[in-house]
Amino acid sequence: MNKAIVIFLLLIPALTFAQSNENVFGKKKPLLDIDVTKTGPYFGLQRGKYTVVEIGIERQWKQIRLKNPYTHAVHMGFNYNFKYNVLGYDVGYWYKSNRLGLTYGGNLFMRTNFDDTRIGIAPVIGYKIWLIHFQTGYHFMPRLPENFETNRFFVSLRIGIINDRDVDFEWRKKKKKT
Repeated sequence: MNKAIVIFLLLIPALTFAQSNENVFGKKKPLLDIDVTKTGPYFGLQRGKYTVVEIGIERQWKQIRLKNPYTHAVHMGFNYNFKYNVLGYDVGYWYKSNRLGLTYGGNLFMRTNFDDTRIGIAPVIGYKIWLIHFQTGYHFMPRLPENFETNRFFVSLRIGIINDRDVDFEWRKKKKKT
């Protein structure tokens, strides 16, 4: 079961890129194609039943268009609950379908209190504008032992700092009519 979930989450980016910018069903490609790749660290605070500090790195692929721009992103990081000594690692993906739309994604996570370890998935929905990304979700994990203080429902506020940006331009050539 866990292997199937991991394989599915790893294939999400490939499935969403599968139909991107194809000339299918008579759709015209834009005259100018602009792709931006951004990478940088994020710092965040996760709140639920417990307060957790988050640090990680995120990479975003953004297609700049006048109509329906979209963004894909992957991230990985760790979080720590200082009060109850619970460490966590997250790997995730999210997708934003337009400028003002919501972000949809999921995380694979691992949590440990250094006696017990739990692995699970967390579907998330959020809103991202400029550097700030607000998300909410639920951690699905096996039955927790006593004294395993980790969030099930959570909200997360992250601030991403872009320190590497790559912009690619591609001009579409006009076909000559014969």
